[in-house]
Amino acid sequence: MNEFDLVKNFFEPMCLKNTDVLQGIGDDGAVIKWLGTSSLVMATDTLVAGVHFPHDMAPEAIGYRSGAVNISDIAAMGGLPKYATLALTIPRVDEKWLSQFSNGLRQVFSEFGCSLVGGDTTKGPLTVNLTLIGAMEGPCLRRSGCEQGDVVLVSGTLGDARGALDLLGSNKLSEGGKYLLKRFQKPEARVALGISLVGYANACIDISDGLLADLKHLSDASEKAIIVDIDKLPISDALLEVVGRERAVEYATTGGDDYELAFTVSPSNVDYVMRVAAQHEQRISVIGEVQKGSGVRFKKGQERGELLEASGYRHF
Repeated sequence: MNEFDLVKNFFEPMCLKNTDVLQGIGDDGAVIKWLGTSSLVMATDTLVAGVHFPHDMAPEAIGYRSGAVNISDIAAMGGLPKYATLALTIPRVDEKWLSQFSNGLRQVFSEFGCSLVGGDTTKGPLTVNLTLIGAMEGPCLRRSGCEQGDVVLVSGTLGDARGALDLLGSNKLSEGGKYLLKRFQKPEARVALGISLVGYANACIDISDGLLADLKHLSDASEKAIIVDIDKLPISDALLEVVGRERAVEYATTGGDDYELAFTVSPSNVDYVMRVAAQHEQRISVIGEVQKGSGVRFKKGQERGELLEASGYRHF
């Protein structure tokens, strides 16, 4: 049983029908009707040492990364992060570690004007659990809105964080290696882009489990097929330098932890999205299209094929 079956079988039935719940279980976040046209968007993430980050990762980087990956979920819904609660489990009280960890978390929260308003602390294996509450006006971005004929786009570059995992523990890094490591330790949540996509993107998701796995979520939720052009994947020079072209493509499609946004828009809205991205100095790439059918398939030149169903990260 994977994580999605687990949630569907045991917890989704608890999401009772309620007119205030605009989006319940099954997306990057939940959306709750608030006042007038305003809504609250909520997301929770748990990061466990040795699973989501190395045991010896710098505490400041753990704090920053923990905040950024959760804020990314808010961005994928088109919301603005406002408040957070932290449930922190630590093996012992280490004041130096806590000072550095809290400094990293403070950095990322300060970038977005997000306030830590509560939480809990317990003793045990190092685990960071954050719940983010964001605000939004109008409709939220969802996974289920893909329409036939949509163009598929992604922000930034893909595979960098996975490339960084090959370098952990290395004492000597090239400039490209340092860039990849920064991409893993300090992912950039695309909040401004997410907000600008509201009303223009038909579907959206943040890339946490890997491009193919996350596009599969869009495909399943929308009951449409997604075709990915492998030759159009945005790959950084740093990743190509460190791992080579073949492995870079593998990491870009299945690596995960990029926390970029993957979204679909109608062809008539592509120019708008490109203009907005330019205003935010944000790289955007067209990588595919939505068609009738199901699943995620690829094309490379004239070659077409089926992508692996299980590609991407799985918790169970």
